[in-house]
Amino acid sequence: MVLLLEATPASAQRVSPLGDRPAWSELDAFQETMSRAEFERLLRELYAPTGGWEAYIQIDGDRAWLVADSRNPDKLYELRFAANGIAEKRPQNFWRTRAKLRESRSKAARPSGRTLDGLRVALDPGHLGGEWARMEERWFQIGDAAPVKEGEMTLAVANLIAPRLEALGATVLWVRREIGPVTSTRPDKMIDTARGALAERGVTDAKDTYASPADPEREQSVQWEAERLFYRISEIRARARLVNDGLHPDVTLCLHFNAEAWGDPAKPALVEKNHLHMLVSGNYGATELRYDDVRFEMLLRLLSRVHEEEIPLAEVVGGSLAAATGLPPYEYTDNHAIRVGSSAYVWARNLLANRLYRCPVIYCEPYVMNSPEVFARVQAGDYEGLREVAGKTRPSIVREYADAVIAGLLSAYGESAGGRP
Repeated sequence: MVLLLEATPASAQRVSPLGDRPAWSELDAFQETMSRAEFERLLRELYAPTGGWEAYIQIDGDRAWLVADSRNPDKLYELRFAANGIAEKRPQNFWRTRAKLRESRSKAARPSGRTLDGLRVALDPGHLGGEWARMEERWFQIGDAAPVKEGEMTLAVANLIAPRLEALGATVLWVRREIGPVTSTRPDKMIDTARGALAERGVTDAKDTYASPADPEREQSVQWEAERLFYRISEIRARARLVNDGLHPDVTLCLHFNAEAWGDPAKPALVEKNHLHMLVSGNYGATELRYDDVRFEMLLRLLSRVHEEEIPLAEVVGGSLAAATGLPPYEYTDNHAIRVGSSAYVWARNLLANRLYRCPVIYCEPYVMNSPEVFARVQAGDYEGLREVAGKTRPSIVREYADAVIAGLLSAYGESAGGRP
């Protein structure tokens, strides 16, 4: 029997900013689909290796008791493990594994060249671009050169990827198709929420506004908090609702460019670093797990076994990007991420997108935009063929990126796939 004690008003539960009260009954679909040993292993090795989960997940014999409301730890949800440690049932997900897709293709005739026939790919170009780029801190300019706007660069890559995927038989589903936000809310509608979020962090004397991006007290202002809630949280939650409730892709492709700290926003500096990494969901920290919705979302991912697809996909597409770019792997020097899988390029980190999207996510972070080489390539823009840029003959940076992702998807999903099935 599933035991979920009486519902608690959302306001009484501890949820993350703009988060939803967990519907713990959604875990009913995962009853007896995973062994205790695997559940514990995934918690300890992938999802919460630094601990902190023990206060909310009590494993007792053939079941786990999950704290459904951290403000009232007596409210518990009962999760049953597979009998005798053997999981005979598998969870039902809206996304299909690579093995299932290949099996369905083998049973149906299709035109030549449609190697990715039937694959549903959601394209999620990161960030916003345009007038929003400065606010989201994805904009910098050096001298009279053209401004670098990550949200517009990722969209350019997506626009190159989409027609090629369609020619290969895939269905392209757009998470963001234009410059600008997906969410309908705006910072000026989030003032009260921002004040509350600041107060929860102990900031009770917040200024209404900040003077400039270099203002040392900017992060204690209501304006900054409202902007952050808009572009970093409300935006990603709106994209997640689109992915989970409408698009139902087999995989979501999150496209990003990386950057190193560039110092004074008024006088940004180039840095002699350039690297690549891929991100999968994992490494939830103790301070994150105190939120009921974060624990719930982590458990949804764990029990759906999305990692079985996500990590190999990251390895294959990351390998393709590494081969195309020649970039070394990025090295985290803090505890925000841990290496997982067999590739030096793949790291597990708890990001909102790869936590909320209920499907495998290929999250790409190639290139350092404010390195001299990448900056020169961005200034060169898009072009066909090869051209000498920054002392080397090469394709445009957006075409190199797009080509590598397509090659990776073909390796992962094609009939003779190099990735694990």
